[in-house]
Amino acid sequence: MKWNQIFVKRVIVIAFFAMACFQLGEVIFPIAYAQADGEGGLTLSQAVDIALQTNPVLKAAVSGREIADAQLKEAWAGHLPLLQVNETYTRSNNPVFVFGSLLEQARFGPQNFQISSLNNPEAISNFRTAVTLKQPLFNQLQTQVGIARARIGQKQANLQKESVEQQLRFEVIRTYFGVLVAQAKRDVADDAVRLAEADVKRIQDRFEKGLVVESDLLAAQVQQAEFRQQQIQAMGDITIAYAALNTALNLPVNTPQRITEELVPRRFHVAGREELIDQALLNRPDYARARFAVQSKKEEVRGARGEFLPRLDLFATYGASGKDLSSSSSDYTVSTSLTFNLFDPGRVARLKQARAAESMAVAEQEHLANQIRLDVVTAYQQYLSARERLEVATYAIDQASETLRIVQNRYREGLTTITEVLRAQNALVRAHMNLIAARYEQYVSYAGILLASGRLTDIQPFTS
Repeated sequence: MKWNQIFVKRVIVIAFFAMACFQLGEVIFPIAYAQADGEGGLTLSQAVDIALQTNPVLKAAVSGREIADAQLKEAWAGHLPLLQVNETYTRSNNPVFVFGSLLEQARFGPQNFQISSLNNPEAISNFRTAVTLKQPLFNQLQTQVGIARARIGQKQANLQKESVEQQLRFEVIRTYFGVLVAQAKRDVADDAVRLAEADVKRIQDRFEKGLVVESDLLAAQVQQAEFRQQQIQAMGDITIAYAALNTALNLPVNTPQRITEELVPRRFHVAGREELIDQALLNRPDYARARFAVQSKKEEVRGARGEFLPRLDLFATYGASGKDLSSSSSDYTVSTSLTFNLFDPGRVARLKQARAAESMAVAEQEHLANQIRLDVVTAYQQYLSARERLEVATYAIDQASETLRIVQNRYREGLTTITEVLRAQNALVRAHMNLIAARYEQYVSYAGILLASGRLTDIQPFTS
C-alpha cells in the first residue's frame, strides 16, 4: 500500500511537471511580456528581444538554415557508398535459366548434360539473395558542386536571418516610439482641450457682463469642439499604436503594455552619403546574399560542364542462390564501370541554362546595388529633412507661445478679435504636434539609415 502511494505521488509530480513545461512552451512569450511589464515596464531592449524570440518570419529564417544544413549532408552523401539488399524468387523452365540456376545453386551434375535435360528441362525454383555495394569514384563533379552550393546556401541562410533581424529591430523601433508619439499627441490634445475650456469659461463670464459679443463665445466653443475631436482622434491613435507594437512582438493586439523609454532630444552621428553607400554595399545582408547567388550559379555552370566528363563507379555484390530459403550457394562479384555519354542533347541545353542563370544572377546583383544606393540616398535625405524640421519646430514652439501670450493680452484689452486668439491657439497646438512628429521622424529616419546601410545590429543609439 505504501509503495502504491509513493508511485501515485511520483506520477502526480511528473504530470504536474510535464504540464508546467507544456504551458511554459505555449506561453513563453506572454511570460516574457510579464517579466518586461514588471516594475520597470517594457524597455526598448526587452521589446526587441521579444520580437527576435517570437516573430514567425525569423523562425522561418532559422528553418531556412536547417534546410541548408540538411542539403549539405545530402550533398556529402554523394561521397558515400550505396548499399542495397535484394531478394528475388524465380521459377522457370527456360533452358538457359535452368542451366545457370543449377550452377548458381551448386547442384549441377552429369545427368544435366543429357540432351533432353538441356533442351527440355523441368521447371526449377531459384531464391536469390544479393547484397550490392555501389561506390562512386568520380561522378562528373556532381558531388563536389553539390557540396559547394550547399555551403553557399548555408551562408545565404545566415544572411537571411541577419536581414530579418535588422528588419525586426527597425519595426520595433518604429512601433515602440510610435506609441510614445501617440501618447505625446494625446497629451497635447488634452492640454489644448483644457486651454479651450478655460477660454470658453473666461469668455462666457465676459459675455454675461456684456464685455464681448455672443459670436466670440460661439467661436471659442467651436474651437473647444475641434480640440475635443483631436483628443478623441489621439486616443484612437494610441490604441492603434499599441496594436502595431504588439503585432511586431507577435503578441495579441490588445496585450497591455507600459512603455519606459522617452522621446527625448538626441543627437545622432551620421556619416556622409557616399560613405553610407560604401558601408551599405559592404554590410547589407541582402547584397551579400546576391553575391553568393552569383557564386552558386557559377558552381551550377561547373556542374553542367562536368556532365561532359566520364563517370567511374565501383560495384561489389555478394549473393546466395538456392532452391529454397534453407539451402544456398554463395558467390561474389567485384567490378568497375566507366561510362561516357557520347551523345546527350540535354546536357548542352543544361549548360546554356546554367550560363543564362549566372548572367541573370549577375544582373540581379547589379540591380540590387542600384536599389541599395537609392535606399541610402532616400534614408539620408529623410534624416536631413527630419533634423531640419526638428530645428524649425523647436524654434516655432517659442514663437507660437509668445504670440499666443501677446494676442491674449491684446484681446483682454479689446485691441484684437477672438479670431486672432483662436488662430494663435491653433498655431501653438500645431507647433507642439509638429515638434513631436519631427522628433519621431528623426528617430525613425536614423534607424532607416542604419537599416539601409546594413548596420542596424543593435539599438544602443535609441536607448536611455
